[in-house]
Amino acid sequence: MGKALVPPGGGSDDNIEPVDLKAALEERYLAYALSTIMHRALPDVRDGLKPVHRRIMHAMRLLRLNPEQGFAKCARIVGEVMGKFHPHGDQSIYDALVRLAQDFSVRYPLVDGQGNFGNIDGDNAAAMRYTEARMTDVATALLEGITEDAVDFRPTYNEEDEEPVVLPGAFPNLLANGSSGIAVGMATSIPPHNAAELCNAAIHLIDHPDATVADLMTSPGQWEAMAGDAAARLGCKVRGPDFPTGGTVVDDWSAILSAYETGRGGFRVRARWTQEDQGRGTWTIVVTEIPYGVQKARLIEKIAELLIARKLPLLEDIRDESAEDIRVVLVPKSRTVDPGLLMESLFKLTELEIRFPLNMNVLSRGKVPNVLSLKAVLREWLDHRKDVLVRRSRHRLAEIEKRLEILGGLLVAYLNIDEVIRIIREEDEPKQVMMARWSLTDVQAEAILNMRLRALRKLEEIEIRKEFDELSKEKASILALLGSEATQWKTVRWEVVNLLKKFGLDTEIGSRRTRFDSAPDHDVEDIQQAMIEKEPVTVVVSEKGWLRAMKGHISDHSLFTFKEGDALKLAFPAQTTDKILVFTTGGKFYTIGADRLPGGRGHGEPIRIIVDMENDQDIVTAFVHDPKRRLLLVSHQGNGFIVPEAEVVANTRKGKQVMNVKAPDEAARCLPVAGDHLAIVGDNRKMLVFPLAEIPEMARGKGVRLQKYKDGGVLDAKTFAMETGLTWQDSADRVFTRSRTELAEWIGDRAAAGRMVPKGFPRTGKFG
Repeated sequence: MGKALVPPGGGSDDNIEPVDLKAALEERYLAYALSTIMHRALPDVRDGLKPVHRRIMHAMRLLRLNPEQGFAKCARIVGEVMGKFHPHGDQSIYDALVRLAQDFSVRYPLVDGQGNFGNIDGDNAAAMRYTEARMTDVATALLEGITEDAVDFRPTYNEEDEEPVVLPGAFPNLLANGSSGIAVGMATSIPPHNAAELCNAAIHLIDHPDATVADLMTSPGQWEAMAGDAAARLGCKVRGPDFPTGGTVVDDWSAILSAYETGRGGFRVRARWTQEDQGRGTWTIVVTEIPYGVQKARLIEKIAELLIARKLPLLEDIRDESAEDIRVVLVPKSRTVDPGLLMESLFKLTELEIRFPLNMNVLSRGKVPNVLSLKAVLREWLDHRKDVLVRRSRHRLAEIEKRLEILGGLLVAYLNIDEVIRIIREEDEPKQVMMARWSLTDVQAEAILNMRLRALRKLEEIEIRKEFDELSKEKASILALLGSEATQWKTVRWEVVNLLKKFGLDTEIGSRRTRFDSAPDHDVEDIQQAMIEKEPVTVVVSEKGWLRAMKGHISDHSLFTFKEGDALKLAFPAQTTDKILVFTTGGKFYTIGADRLPGGRGHGEPIRIIVDMENDQDIVTAFVHDPKRRLLLVSHQGNGFIVPEAEVVANTRKGKQVMNVKAPDEAARCLPVAGDHLAIVGDNRKMLVFPLAEIPEMARGKGVRLQKYKDGGVLDAKTFAMETGLTWQDSADRVFTRSRTELAEWIGDRAAAGRMVPKGFPRTGKFG
């Protein structure tokens, strides 16, 4: 036992071979990457299959599981594939087989399944010992001519058998059924398409080899022009993807065309829905088709979670009333809800809208991974069909020549039947004698010797002559086909036309399922508002810049608690759908959704966690955004200007710089503009009143001088209508009003110094 464990060479280090790690890793990883790309993840452009699918098809053909014959247990098919062709796990083979049978996964199923093959809810198929399968007509079309030397074969992994390198592919499978896979450093993602549209495009490409990608497609304008002409619409070329689960593609035509021209892009796919009247003004929305690849049960679960989290305030309830077909019922909160807005909020938050990527990265000519355009994919498929036609024709020609040789020998025998009988009866080597006598080949002489006595009747001679003439005629037509490329393309076209008849747009399996539409133009603001539940809150801002939103409108501010050393700065009522604007000493505005503010439990959060506010800045004020208002911004040194409130909304955490201030100056006041005059008071208790018309309106800047100071700065400012007079409130809550005549000595020009405040003005120097 001990000897067997000793390494070669008696345990010395002589047999250890040093290897450069970098070189070894590069070489081995490249080998792995190439193997994954070539033999696992990317489909072949010619038959649209990956090796595992191709092996499943080949094994099912060998098991004679044709559409018109009986089913076989999937366990038997998987065993055949695994044992002979695909040395990988049985579960991975069965999963691939199951997917080929699912009509919600594959647009044109290649496998006809019997038993539980899973469902659109995401439930798994039954175990392979319970399910049965056979091929569909699409699979037989892919295999058509495989026994006639249409394609090359290669040895299987253990070299005991042979498998096809590619299938003859008399069906445009790559685009019709799509494909997706992740290799190393590259991936593929091709949505399913309509086979009839692909056939029409292929026919157009045969007739017009110089056609562009746009020529191989039917634009929305062309489709509209065909309206009412059923025959014209049957000739529709590629419009875009055609998913097995239907749905609606909402993309610009230019984006769709660009995706097919470059081989890269994507499609926005939405669920299909209708509004159902429930009587008495009430209604529900019924979703009948969901986007491709989305599991219905998971989708409903996600919507229910959003409902519980109160992220969908327009939605009351969701019910799944699906049977064989899909029927998901959405109940609105009230009859006044806009159904379009409700669906837009769902499209934004859930998988009722997905983006299906297009990346036509395939094995071109079965060898090179390449991103191809729609035209290139169809061109390679048609070239493959022509190669298959030529190879099958040559194979048939060889068979005909073999048969004609035998028939020629038999005809010689019939013409000299008595002599043939005499030679066979009398000669020791009848074969050699006959070959010498009538210049027969070995094959012909053998055929004559193997002829049965029954075949000597006159009728048999007539049959052989008839077969000889027919085969001679067929040989001439095949030679003509092989000699003319134009005839070859004519034959390929005829094959595609026959395929079109089978899968036409007017057939049950061929009719288009996915529709095209433009996305309704809803305001982004409206959609965002629709996703927030409207509730009253009180926004609380502390002196140290902590923010929170208490539920309800609280008028008693003494109920608020703060951290030690902190106190209330301001509090105001709002709704969760409101935007809160925060103005800082640095002249910046920040926008925070009221729904994003921390709740009332605890002390809230510092503003610097919510937005990117500089450490040396403080909050001047905060208020609910009203886009119709104008704001007066005033700096401490007395500069100011008016800005429309709609201009100060910030779209990012960084905020929006509106007032330009340089240290030691800072923004000090932000107040809504009301009336026609401004009263401004400085630290020196001097007050100035002048018309608002003297202050410029701008979107950003430093502003103009409002009041002149020798030292100190602005203490307070107030806009008012001169007609109603200037009011202020003292510490005893008494209200004072001064009319135009009483304010005469304080009214002056902008940038003046003003005069000492009137009698009765609060000691704080503020208007209260």
